[in-house]
Amino acid sequence: MKFFIGCAVWAYKGWVGELYPSGTRTTDFLHLYSRRFTTVEGNTTFYAVPNPETVTRWMTETPPGFEFCLKLPRDITHQQLLQPHTPEALAFLKRMQPLGKRLGPMFAQLPPSYSPALLDDLQTFLEAWPRQDVPLALEVRHGDWFKEPHLSNLTTLLENLGVGRVLLDTRPVYSGEDDPQLASERRKPQLPVQFSVTANFTLIRFISHPRLSMNEQFMNEWVTYIKKWLSEGIKIYLFVHCPTEDMSPNNARYFQQLLEENGVEVPPLPWNTISNSNQLSLW
Repeated sequence: MKFFIGCAVWAYKGWVGELYPSGTRTTDFLHLYSRRFTTVEGNTTFYAVPNPETVTRWMTETPPGFEFCLKLPRDITHQQLLQPHTPEALAFLKRMQPLGKRLGPMFAQLPPSYSPALLDDLQTFLEAWPRQDVPLALEVRHGDWFKEPHLSNLTTLLENLGVGRVLLDTRPVYSGEDDPQLASERRKPQLPVQFSVTANFTLIRFISHPRLSMNEQFMNEWVTYIKKWLSEGIKIYLFVHCPTEDMSPNNARYFQQLLEENGVEVPPLPWNTISNSNQLSLW
């Protein structure tokens, strides 16, 4: 497949009765999630590295074609410099390799404190990553990365190494009069959106508004880019977030519907093929 869609997590109890059937046990969440979506953004590995038994279980509980896009642990990406933590990054990759074909691109999310002044450190770290084994994508959050000449320098580095760019879009949650992130534990950064890819794949992180109507204009813009990139052979991983996590699957499903309605050639959403399942209303 060239197109994958999912959410940031799978273990969310609030989805029981909607995404998951009523009475679903937490131990069944991953099994059910992986038969409704085709990928997941592995936020769990940002906070803790799973043991080998857990990694094996992730592999056995998910079907062929499903992919995990795991975030590098914060103990690697949020310790000022990256290069000194290269051994830990490689050890993390080795720990995840039992996932086999279930292992999609990994990504490093850098903190707002990681500025273009550390470009040499970033380059050294990226060069050490075995990109021929597992693709790597990068998300930057310091504002200067989005200004010239740093924007071009970063783009050139990523293109030369075949490292993907994580495309973060937080516009929906900042577009209304009310702030939908007030009850959220972590606010998303308000940064310019990049509509460019630097490798043969890309990760899109779409931070949706709880009200579906607030997302539509931004989703439609992404539909145009996704259609173009897929026609060029770019593999796309689309992750739909929402400050109100209950709405994430709903918003992801609607995004899929928009793609299909606009003639974008994407695989059917597995969720839609499940008979006698609890269906989540789009409106």
